[in-house]
Amino acid sequence: MAGVKPAANWVPERGDVIWIDCSPQAGREMRNIHPFLVLSTRPFNDRTSLVIGLPMTTAEYNRDNPFALPVGKVRKGRNTVDAYVLCHQPKSFDWRSRSAKPHSMKRLPDSVFTEACTILNQIVQLT
Repeated sequence: MAGVKPAANWVPERGDVIWIDCSPQAGREMRNIHPFLVLSTRPFNDRTSLVIGLPMTTAEYNRDNPFALPVGKVRKGRNTVDAYVLCHQPKSFDWRSRSAKPHSMKRLPDSVFTEACTILNQIVQLT
């Protein structure tokens, strides 16, 4: 899995970007290893071994997706491409079983994290 090797006591925190293996998948769900924006808190993640968050992708077809939040350019091979947080696909994964690791991005800017949460809330209307 790509990314930085975590410290032995590493636990994902709210706002972190981590690598997580989304496989197995079904239907139109993402598969393979992707960056993932963590929404759940560190105490929850540590106690349950679960992490709740939003997957990230560089799939170009998301350019016109109103629920895909652009987060800037990233390197993909020799190219620079747009990256997106998929605000309409909240997921929960067992991050320990899936050997999650910190992503080199570490965290998105607070304003982007807040916007991702706002878009998700427009969908699920929790507040």
